[in-house]
Amino acid sequence: MPIMPSPNSDPEIWLIRHGETEWSLSGQHTGRTDLPLTAAGVREAEELGRYLAKRPFALVLTSPLQRAHETCNLAGYGGVAQIEPDLCEWDYGAYEGRTSAQIQESVPGWTIWTSPVPQGETIQQVAARASRVIERAAKAGGHVALFAHGHLLRILTACWLGLPPDAGRFFALGTASVSVLGYERETRVIARWNVLP
Repeated sequence: MPIMPSPNSDPEIWLIRHGETEWSLSGQHTGRTDLPLTAAGVREAEELGRYLAKRPFALVLTSPLQRAHETCNLAGYGGVAQIEPDLCEWDYGAYEGRTSAQIQESVPGWTIWTSPVPQGETIQQVAARASRVIERAAKAGGHVALFAHGHLLRILTACWLGLPPDAGRFFALGTASVSVLGYERETRVIARWNVLP
């Protein structure tokens, strides 16, 4: 069943995480490695298209990484989407391609949310990119769709709510999920979260 429009007219930001990849399935940190979707990920992206039912957006932005861009295309928005480099996933530096469990073998207690990322981005740098995306979305004059990545979208949500970026740890996101950021009166809120088609 397609998602119905919000009953109010306040602009919303629709967060759409890319479909499954080999590394999202294995739990490996996938920052700038440009992996394609798996066959299951392709099916998830096509299902997103049926779920969104060609819902119109004032602006559609996608990460340039193929897993997000391909999800956008398969969901039916490739013809109107604009590439937004600020939507790239967190640069995991030396931890690219490793699972949290593997990293914790040499750095006990390590988490992406609270620990340094050697040769990668700080969480503050990711939050700065997310904040720029929010600023761009605010100027669109209507609802905006963002096709991007799990950690980036979770940090963007924290920024939207005025929380510190590490509060993104509370907002789990499945692959090919849809979430909506909006308003309740003048207060920024999460209108829907982690909806799976």
